[in-house]
Amino acid sequence: QVQLVESGGGLVQPGGSLRLSCAASGRIFSINTMGWYRQAPGKQRELVATITSGGSTNFADSVKGRFSISRENAKNTVYLQMNSLKPEDTAVYYCNGYVTLYGSFREFEYWGQGTQVTVSS
Repeated sequence: QVQLVESGGGLVQPGGSLRLSCAASGRIFSINTMGWYRQAPGKQRELVATITSGGSTNFADSVKGRFSISRENAKNTVYLQMNSLKPEDTAVYYCNGYVTLYGSFREFEYWGQGTQVTVSS
């Protein structure tokens, strides 16, 4: 009923930048918090950044000052701007959203399929 589709991943050199996008579609009434998580090989999935519908943000300590998160509520889209990328930022990045569907009073959590970000020279 709801799809989250990420785009913008790829290969970038250390110090470079990438911008990830995630568009949600389906019978969406509203989306509360949206966020980005990442999972590196052999590691658990971890929080990168979140943003509420009102614009409040939260970042992992490892990305503070380098990454920013924003959203366009009218487009049900969230962005992750990643600057000063490091090799340790290499991971699959997943979009996440807490969605209320039309006709429902409940909030459901949805995930995107992930997009690969590789930081290497």
